Amino acid sequence: MTQIGFEQLAAEVSAVRPVRDVGRIVEIGRGTIQVRGLSSVAAQADLVDIRPSASRARMGEILNLNADTVTILPDGDVEGLQIGDQVILHGRAEIAPDDSWIGRVIDPMGQALDGQPILRGTQTKPLRGQPANPTQRRPLGSRLETGLAAFNTFLPIVRGQRIGLFAGSGVGKSTLLAKLARGVQADVVVIALIGERGREVKEFVDRVLGPEGMKRAIVVAATSDQSPMVRRRCGWTAMTVAEHFRDQGLHVLLLADSVTRYAEAHREIALASGEGGNLRGFPPSTAQQITTLCERAGPGSAAAGDITAIFSVLVAGSDMEEPVADILRGVLDGHVVLDRTIAERGRFPAIDLLRSVSRALPEAATDDENALISKGRRLLGHYSRSEMMIQSGLYTPGSDPALDEAIAAWPDLDTFLTQSEVGDCAASFQRLAACMTP
Repeated sequence: MTQIGFEQLAAEVSAVRPVRDVGRIVEIGRGTIQVRGLSSVAAQADLVDIRPSASRARMGEILNLNADTVTILPDGDVEGLQIGDQVILHGRAEIAPDDSWIGRVIDPMGQALDGQPILRGTQTKPLRGQPANPTQRRPLGSRLETGLAAFNTFLPIVRGQRIGLFAGSGVGKSTLLAKLARGVQADVVVIALIGERGREVKEFVDRVLGPEGMKRAIVVAATSDQSPMVRRRCGWTAMTVAEHFRDQGLHVLLLADSVTRYAEAHREIALASGEGGNLRGFPPSTAQQITTLCERAGPGSAAAGDITAIFSVLVAGSDMEEPVADILRGVLDGHVVLDRTIAERGRFPAIDLLRSVSRALPEAATDDENALISKGRRLLGHYSRSEMMIQSGLYTPGSDPALDEAIAAWPDLDTFLTQSEVGDCAASFQRLAACMTP
C-alpha cells in the first residue's frame, strides 16, 4: 500500500478551494457557450466546471474573452445545457505528478483510470511548459539498447533524441511502440494514448505492454470518444509527467501515439475559436502547437535528465507530405516509416529502411559500424530498384555483380530487420556483418 507523507497530504488539502468565481450561461451556440460574470477574473485557456441543472456536469476551456462574456468550449456537446446554468472557474491547466504514478493508467486530468486511489504530487506544474534554454542544453547522448535489431544498427536511438514513427493504420505501429517501451534503456517510460480506441487501451496495457512493461511505465489515455479539449490535453499531460521525472535527473522515454490525433483535436478547438483552416483544413497554429510540444522533449540542461521521445504519425495512404507529417519530420532528429506493402507480406516491424533515417548517425556508430550500415543500405537499395525485374524472372544472374551480391544478401537482411535482440548493439552489428558475408 502506498504511504501518504505529510507533504502529499498538505498538497491534497491545498488543492481544495473553498471559494470560487461563478458565472452564468447567457448564450448556447453550435459547440460553444457564452458566459457572463467571469471576464474580469478568467484568463485565456483557463478551465471551468459547467454545472447544468438538468444533465451531467462537465469541464470546459475558455477560448475567447471580451469585456462582457467569455466563450467556452465544453468537454463534450452542449446537449442539456440551459441559459442560467452555473459555470465555475477552475483556473489554469495544471497537474501535480507524483513518483507513485509509475505503473498506473491515468487520464489527462491526472485522475486514475485503473480503479485505484491516486495521490497528487507536492508540486503543481503548468501543462503548457516551456522548452529548456537551447543554449544550455546538452548535446545528444550515448546510443541506447533497444531490443530490436533494426534500431540497434541501421536506425540507432541515442539518449535525448526525438524521432517520428510514420505509419498508416493496421501496420503494427502500436506493437512496435510497445516493443520499444519494453526494450529501450530508460528509467521511466511515459506513454500518451491520444484519441485511442476505447477497447484498445486495456488491451495495450494488459497484453501488448504487459506487466513487465508497466513496471516502469505511466500511461496517459484519452479515448477517441472524448472531447478535443481532453484529447489535446493528453499530449500536454504526458509531456508534463515526463518533465517531472526528467527534473529529478532521470532518463525518460516518452511515446506519443499519435501526434496526428493531437493535431486533429487542436484543429477542432482552433476552428471553434474562429481560426481559419488553410493547411488542408488545419489552422496555421497547428505548426506552432506541434513544434512547441516536441521541443519540450530532448536533452536536459544542468543536473536535469533527458527525455528521449518517439512521436507516431498516422499517414493516410502513405502520404508523407500531408501537413502533420511534414511539420513533424522537419523538427525531429529522425523518422521511421512503416510500409503497408511490407506488412502485407508478413514482415514485422514493417520498416521501410530506405525511407527511414536517424540523424544520430554517423556520430552514434564507429567508423566500422557506419561502413556496415552504408553497405547494408546500398545492397537493399540495389535490390529494391530491381525487385520487379528479379521477381518476374527478367534478370540474368551474372549481368551485374553488385546486383548479384544484393540478391544473395537480401533474404538474410530482410530477416535481420524482423529480429528482436538479447545482446547489445555490438552483437547486433556482428550479426549484420554475417548477413552480408558471401
